Amino acid sequence: MDNYGLVGYPLTQSFSKKYFTQKFASENIQAQYLNFSIESIGEFPEIFEDQIIKGLNVTIPYKEKVLPFIHQLDETAQKVGAVNVVKITYQKDKPRLIGYNSDVYGFELSLKKYLKSHHTRALVLGTGGAAKAVIYVLKKLGIDYKCVSRNTGKGDFVYHELTRRHITDTPLLINTTPLGMFPLIHAFPELPYDAISSVHLAFDLIYNPEETQFMKKCAQQGAVAVNGYEMLVYQAEKAWEIWNS
Repeated sequence: MDNYGLVGYPLTQSFSKKYFTQKFASENIQAQYLNFSIESIGEFPEIFEDQIIKGLNVTIPYKEKVLPFIHQLDETAQKVGAVNVVKITYQKDKPRLIGYNSDVYGFELSLKKYLKSHHTRALVLGTGGAAKAVIYVLKKLGIDYKCVSRNTGKGDFVYHELTRRHITDTPLLINTTPLGMFPLIHAFPELPYDAISSVHLAFDLIYNPEETQFMKKCAQQGAVAVNGYEMLVYQAEKAWEIWNS
């Protein structure tokens, strides 16, 4: 039986494990999908000590921290600077890790469904590994963007600097942070939500809960609000394609 899995922390809820377990059962694939909840990236090599792993997904907070362990990066992952899919081959029982980024693929396909001609400027909330994939897609699509961070110097703004004008001038809002993700479902990015209107598209990479506080607050102002479920399905199928290529 082949082993695949997800690396992250904390893995309080896992789309990947549920998705692939159902996929393996419905398609009669002899494989299992495991969760590797590691408190430190230093524990990463231990995953390979007792078992043969064919492929891994990587999630928060290790999409960038895993890079030193990767032997080869595909072109997109190299440009993005973050990895969320790892294909593993073995040479003399030693694992060789190739890093990919399927977030780019999943986000682009999902976003394009909702984009309108006036969505020419974006605010990216967060500056982590997921944000890097989002920025890569925005550049590719010719959409201007600014990043918002909790910490000064990491993005173009910190949250308290955002004015109503920043929001009215930026019709595409993308949350790449875990704010509002289960179990802390009452959290949300601090924005001047009263400046949001029906011209806005609010895209949240979170899928659980189905409607985050960020989405709810944007929708109440007339915005189209989309969660990350479709993106995750696209990137999961891309990961399966990579592992079996």
